[in-house]
Amino acid sequence: MTYPGFDFYQLNTRLSDAQRELRGQVRSYMEQIVWPAINPYWERAEFPRELALGLKALPIVGGMVHGYGCAALDPLSLGLVNYELSRGDGSIGTFFGVHSSLAMGSIGLLGSVEQCERWLPAMAKMEKIGAFGLTEPLRGSDASHLLTTARREGDFYVLNGAKRWIGNASIADLLVIWAKDEAGGLGGFVLEQPQDMPGVRIEDISGKISKRAIPNANITLENVRIPLENRLAQSHSFRDTAKVLTLTRYGVAWEAAGLAAGCFEIALKYTQEREQFGRPIAGFQLIQQKLVEMAAELTQMQLVCFRLAELMAVQQLNESMVAMAKYNNARKARYIAQLARETLGGNGILIDNHIARLFTDAEAVYTYEGTNDINLLIVGREITGLNAIF
Repeated sequence: MTYPGFDFYQLNTRLSDAQRELRGQVRSYMEQIVWPAINPYWERAEFPRELALGLKALPIVGGMVHGYGCAALDPLSLGLVNYELSRGDGSIGTFFGVHSSLAMGSIGLLGSVEQCERWLPAMAKMEKIGAFGLTEPLRGSDASHLLTTARREGDFYVLNGAKRWIGNASIADLLVIWAKDEAGGLGGFVLEQPQDMPGVRIEDISGKISKRAIPNANITLENVRIPLENRLAQSHSFRDTAKVLTLTRYGVAWEAAGLAAGCFEIALKYTQEREQFGRPIAGFQLIQQKLVEMAAELTQMQLVCFRLAELMAVQQLNESMVAMAKYNNARKARYIAQLARETLGGNGILIDNHIARLFTDAEAVYTYEGTNDINLLIVGREITGLNAIF
């Protein structure tokens, strides 16, 4: 299958036939199923359940997790999936990322064999939806010093605290809550059917301008009791949590590139069809300047992503490399979305043209999975040896 998107340096030639086929499957789903239907959901701030769950028909759920019915993707294939989902719609991309990378990734990386057998098969079929609760009302960038606590009482842990901005929370069947234990360690605690658990209150956040078709929630935990066996077996410290965050930041770097590609490709097509003064506006110098600026930035983002995939494939990818990619690509995605929106003129603020949706999504990408400032400082720490974060 020939990849029809913008690929100035012919990176598509580096893909295997299977990777091209997978990329084409995801793109087709987003263009043929999601694009014609997503805008009313976005405008109503309503979760498009059927569109989101339709992803289970694609061989992508579970990402790089092996076994238990998961997709067992290689790093490049996972990146391409994130790229194509986010090129189409940020809310659908976030739903998938939270379920497949954050929730399933936590269980796959840090769970015991028994825990993986218990939870992952149903999640791989999307019979159970996952969520991931790390961020708190008073702990965003400072996630290593959580206020949520887990106290052991006999055969149970008792959780108390609060979480904020938790994607998928109000639709989740399994919710991984990160909390500090009595020894000062950090653990991931799996809540099953959290909406029905005594002491759990989940309230969706309203008024968002970004990712409007995916629910983000405030969560309050008051003496919530879960069995001891619901603590992820290999979760002991923030280092363990960081393993999951490194994987998801890798996905976000690809997400930012996909979002930027969506904006650029829509803008390019528009300028070739829109006429003023008797000819397509793509023939005007000022428009070409914008197009080339977007194309150059997007190509750099694509190159970064492909190199990240190579490093991950040989297990040489580290936290600072991913942080640089997230910092670079989120910043460029924001800029490309801005140029694309203004290239469409007044039509650029209409969600009918899709760019307005992607334009607002770029703001969320710039902030989550580590704000761009924090990712910048992670890289700064790596290249100077000095910690400027705190």
